[in-house]
Amino acid sequence: MTGKEYSRLYHKSRDKAYDALFEEYCNYVYAIVYNRLRGIASREDIEECVSDVFADVFFGYSAVKEDMRGYIGTVAKRRAINAFHSLTARQKHFSGNADEELVTISSDKDIEADSDSAETRSILLSKINELGEPDSTIILQKYYYERSSAEIAEMLSMKSSAVRMRAARALEKLRKKLANVGITL
Repeated sequence: MTGKEYSRLYHKSRDKAYDALFEEYCNYVYAIVYNRLRGIASREDIEECVSDVFADVFFGYSAVKEDMRGYIGTVAKRRAINAFHSLTARQKHFSGNADEELVTISSDKDIEADSDSAETRSILLSKINELGEPDSTIILQKYYYERSSAEIAEMLSMKSSAVRMRAARALEKLRKKLANVGITL
């Protein structure tokens, strides 16, 4: 969802805008907050922080900003950091060697990056499907399954030169579609 889409929906119905915003970014925000608060916060604290992020975004977002994902990510990170400091102060767990302790219990798994990657893959597949047939099949076979133009041509009953030409044109269309949503190849 872009800033313009959100603004249009907001002017039609605030409730629908909030629901759409929550539906689109809930997993993303939860991943950011969880990554920052795991090990220190209870599940309820994490869910409360996620709710606070959406309240901040809903009441503080201005339509001027195009990059909603970046804005929401920044709000989530800042809110999670504030919650972390609040929780550690309240629980008196903060000490001079807290950073060293966190390193020993931290995980190598980056939930935030995994969430970003999954969303990017989803958008990419959606845009490939928008190309229609046979272009979507050619792109998937060529770049995902690493098949040659001859193999694809045989699958689709086409000439390999036609497959190469369609692949080049389809790739250019895909680049434009992805650029419209802020992804570059």
